Formats: sequence, structure tokens, C-alpha cells
Amino acid sequence: MTTALDMAGPVDSVMELAASHGTGLTLACIDYIRPGHTVDTIDPGNAELADHLARARRSGAVGLKVLGGHFPLTPEATARAIALCAREGAHVAFHAGTIETPQDMRGMREACALADGNPLHLPHVNAYVRGTHEHILAETQEACALLEAHPHIWSESYLAPFNGNSARCSNGIPDSVATQRNLKRGGFDATSAGMAEAILAGWAHVHMLADGENHLAVGEQALAAWKAADSDIGCSFFLNPPEARINLAVMRRTNGSFAIDALATDGGGVPRNDLLERGLALVELDAFSLADFVRKTSTEPARMMGLADRKGHLGPGADADITVIDLVRRRAVHSFGGGAPILRDGRVVGQGATILAPAEAAGRLSALGLAHVPVAPFQFRPVQANA
Repeated sequence: MTTALDMAGPVDSVMELAASHGTGLTLACIDYIRPGHTVDTIDPGNAELADHLARARRSGAVGLKVLGGHFPLTPEATARAIALCAREGAHVAFHAGTIETPQDMRGMREACALADGNPLHLPHVNAYVRGTHEHILAETQEACALLEAHPHIWSESYLAPFNGNSARCSNGIPDSVATQRNLKRGGFDATSAGMAEAILAGWAHVHMLADGENHLAVGEQALAAWKAADSDIGCSFFLNPPEARINLAVMRRTNGSFAIDALATDGGGVPRNDLLERGLALVELDAFSLADFVRKTSTEPARMMGLADRKGHLGPGADADITVIDLVRRRAVHSFGGGAPILRDGRVVGQGATILAPAEAAGRLSALGLAHVPVAPFQFRPVQANA
């Protein structure tokens, strides 16, 4: 990885971590809209949302994220957030789901309607396609058809079989409605006691740090880590069917372009930075070509971020962001950001970070010792290339 878009924040934490633990990446961040944290209620009005966007931009965010599947807003507030970002030229992403609709195909349908023609980034489409209401292949086809009918929506999916949730509980209940739902799906109570049982039973996997990397863990050791963190730790459930993960990665529109614009890890804190391992396996299966893999993991994301002149290719004027891959092992060997080493012989050696952020964040980033590349309004445009 040479360039990353953090998809939730909180932006202040992301910038502080980049300053203290940077590995040479170029980073952009969008800040979450979460009741009780960045907004007061589940139904913030235009003024409150505008204030939050302005604060987030000053801190270094290029836009906002509605965490509907985890911490939902009302449909009306969700639509207001999307429309606000369209007016202000800010990036906006929406993990589908509102207080009225869960994060499944119903939530994806609602997301397309709430966008109302405005640009929208709809991440991890496979999270909505799990065969909960119709046959998994029918849902997969519908997801692709929805996106083809809404070219103002840019999308990606990931290939890992497990999701990413928060295991944090308050007053004996998981904070995230997605975590509550996934506990029930495994036959456990949506309570802190149910979470403990799910960890011991191997249904809930705790994100445990070992040798500088997060790993999935279950059983007594994982339960102890969850308790030691006072439940404020990540977790995962194996919920993503292969029929959706694989088909969403390879299916195309009637014009021949990919139905889902890009492949993403949706990783970072979730231990699934597996683009090479799983994506190149599809190349070996002739599901798509190596050039298609590069397009879905590099060229198209760079275009969406307004960086097509500098990133996503190796032509004149590019930033010298390069990853050297062992195609047999499907592993990164070396990588460089702006010509400086990030990864050498499979080990992280880079330092620092370059932040893609609005001009008003320059003072904040300089105080943290972070390099800054200004991002103009409307630069990040989550719209289909042919829209």
C-alpha cells in the first residue's frame, strides 16, 4: 500500500497516529458522523452537519462518512449529509443503513434513493449482499444493477470472508447495531454477556495485536484481551459468502466496465490487508486480467481521489509510488512512496506521512510535523468514470 483513504476517522486520531506511527504512506481521511460523538442526535440538521464538516476539514478531513450500518441516522439526516457534501465539494461515503433500514439489500436500495443523484461513495458493497432475504446470487445481480442505474455512485468491495465491527459495549449492550445483529445471527444475546460467550465459542473474533500486527483471536486469550480493553476493541465475524465476494469483484456492466469500481481491503485496524493474496488469486483463475487487477486496485481509486495525473500509473510526472510484487507468492516484496522506501524485503521501514487535506488544515498538520498536499473542493469525486 502506498496511498490510503481512511474511511471513518476520527480525523484527529488519524492525524495524531500518522504523526507518531507513520510509515511513509500518503493518507486522506473522512470523518464519521456519529450521534453522541460528532453530532448530538440521530437527526442532525443542516447547520449542525455544516459545522461538523467545517471542523473536520480544519482538522484534515476531505469529507464525511455516515456510519449507517453501525451508528445509524434518520433517513432524512442521511440525505442532508450527502446533499451538504455535494454542495460543499466534500467527499461523502455511506455505510448503508438508517434507523429504519438495516445494512442489507434493503439498505443499499435506500442508499441509492437517499443520494438523490448526488455523488456518493458506497463502500464494501459485499457487506450488503449476504443472502439474508433472497438467494445470494439474486442479491448480487441486483446490487450490480442498482449501481449501473446510479452512475453518480462510486463503489468498492473486499474479498475477505470476515467483516469488521466494534466490540465496545456500554451499559451491557454493544454500541454498534451491526455487532448486535451479528451476535443474534450466531445465536448469542446482543449483550456484553453474549459477546463474551461468542468470543469463547469462536463466533466473535477479537483483533489482537501481536508483533506489531493485528490478528484474529478467539477463546480465553481473546476474552482476556477484550476485558483488558474494557470492551473497546475491534472484532470480526465470518459473514461474507464467497458467491457475493467473488462475483461482485468480477461482474461487469453492459458497457463492459466493472460493476463495482474497485477492490479495497477495508482493512487497517481490521486484519485483512489482503488485496494481493486474494485479488491475484482471481487473476490466476482468469477471472480478470492482471491489467484489470491494477485498474481496480490502483488506477480507478486514484481517479476517484482526483490524483490520476500523479498516482495509479508509472508514466511521466507520477509520484514514484511503486510496489514490487512476487506474483508466485502473491506478496509485496518492496514498496516506495514518492521514491522513498515504505517496505523492504517484506518489512515496513518507512516513516512519516503525507496528508491529502483541505488548505484550511495546513496549520494543524504543520504543528504535527506532517507533510501536506492541498486538496481542492470537488477534487474527490465519487462518480463513475463514464458518468
